[in-house]
Amino acid sequence: MDGEKRLDLNLLATLEALLAEQNVTRAAARLHLSQPAVSAQLNRLRTLFDDPLLIPAPRGMTPTAKALELVAPLRQALDQVRHTVVSHRHFDPGTAQLTLSIACTDYMQAAVLMPLAVALRAQAPGVRLALRQLDAPQLEAQMARGEVDLALMTPQTAPPGLRSRHLLDERYVLIGRRGHPKLRRGLSVAAFAKLEHVVVSPQGGGFSTAVDDALAALGHARRVVLSAASFLFVPELVAQSDFVALVPERLVRGRMEDRLQVLDCPLPVEGFRVLMLWHERGHGHSGQRWLRERLLALVQAGHGDPPHP
Repeated sequence: MDGEKRLDLNLLATLEALLAEQNVTRAAARLHLSQPAVSAQLNRLRTLFDDPLLIPAPRGMTPTAKALELVAPLRQALDQVRHTVVSHRHFDPGTAQLTLSIACTDYMQAAVLMPLAVALRAQAPGVRLALRQLDAPQLEAQMARGEVDLALMTPQTAPPGLRSRHLLDERYVLIGRRGHPKLRRGLSVAAFAKLEHVVVSPQGGGFSTAVDDALAALGHARRVVLSAASFLFVPELVAQSDFVALVPERLVRGRMEDRLQVLDCPLPVEGFRVLMLWHERGHGHSGQRWLRERLLALVQAGHGDPPHP
């Protein structure tokens, strides 16, 4: 009906004040409005509910039966609205119930998000993480639809239309099994090239990387015996063989120390930067903002990045 179209939260707040005060002057003072403005809103409410709602009495006004029926549902509805507003302005991790979706590579899930997931259980037990594989070409559209709240990726592949913040700098290290007969500190470039290497090709099937270009410039070619699509299984593979691999440091630092050697690469290998990215639609969301700050704090505190031995 026409009255439903004219309903707004201001009218409901006025009705709540009138039912509580049962006096137009006191209700106006409570709402910080003029008495004529509250009287006008009362007339609109009477039309809306087709009921006088409040009738004159010796001392103020008396609610009608219809008005008394409205007290409980009105208070419940307005309390829910107020709670929603406050919760989105002031995020309380101890009590919040929230699901947040993060897209990144499997390496970032293992090396960076694992410490975050553990920390959340103690600090924000009602916050759930949905970890998704990164799909860079679709990321901006996914974020616009609310399917992804946060992404971790390198600047080179980051959509320019998203907000971003630097998260970390990563470098590559050389790993091999403990007791490897040809692996030692101070390894020469020539000896490095002669080892049996595992490389990671995210698109699958590639046997050459920028490292091979650098070696070729020095007159060397390395022996690549396996191309993997993911970094995750490479440390275990290397620990069970005489293969070696260059992997991001956070993936292995502080892990499998009894089975792996972690060495500097004998030739310069360019590392990479990782950004946090999010959509404008989630920029002001208190829960998403808290998660971004918490993740940054964990990385800066060294979680997933123990000091060098």
